[in-house]
Amino acid sequence: MSSAERGPTASDGSVHPDRALPTFERDLQRMFASISDRYEAFNHAATFGQDLLWRPRAVWTLARAATGPVREVLDVGCGTGELARLLGRRFPRARVVAVDFTREMVLRAGAASGRRSPGLAVATATGLPFPDGAFDVAASAFLLRNLPDPLLAFRELRRVLRAGGTLLTLEVSEPSSPIVARIFHAHFDHAVPILGRAFAREGPYRYLPESLRTLPPPSRLVELFAEADFPETRVVPMSLGIVRAYLSRASGGADARR
Repeated sequence: MSSAERGPTASDGSVHPDRALPTFERDLQRMFASISDRYEAFNHAATFGQDLLWRPRAVWTLARAATGPVREVLDVGCGTGELARLLGRRFPRARVVAVDFTREMVLRAGAASGRRSPGLAVATATGLPFPDGAFDVAASAFLLRNLPDPLLAFRELRRVLRAGGTLLTLEVSEPSSPIVARIFHAHFDHAVPILGRAFAREGPYRYLPESLRTLPPPSRLVELFAEADFPETRVVPMSLGIVRAYLSRASGGADARR
């Protein structure tokens, strides 16, 4: 494969995805494949362990928001399976299915889950291999900043959710406080790439802070959820607004399966 076919690289030869190029999704997939063995540890270090609190709190909030029996649960962009494992513990009687578009991540999610491994598949957020209304609950953690078109993904998630089902979207966001925002950007724009060099190569950890700038603001995300047929969304800030959990209700009433 030529350098043109591979897409952009950093000065050390590692992959650095560029949204402006048609190879963006393929380069993103290659990037995550290259860091799958250290991605979880890096996230814990880069967030000072706060991500170990954000996911459980978000899942607890999801459990309180979900209505009706929860029998089928979907984790989209599962990475190494941290959210899927928490979903399995919170909904022990449900079948949890986890998907990611990077095969290496899916394999690590299965290995880390042991005997309680969720159902795993390689799939994109805009092309889920499930029938309409298959799930009672769907969730994703830190997926949005990697999506070329969040609205398409939200519509696909609405398709596979039953009427009245609940969607949890956990994502980093711009803090409301200017002081907190300055600290936030100083850390993610400068400290995170430096830390990344201790874990891997330059490209992936330069991309991750840059990807945060592509995220729509919370108010726009709520509008996008509504456009995707999630008329009701509640936003739950965490850690002074550095992270937000979006709890969206799919349109429609009681499901016939109840």
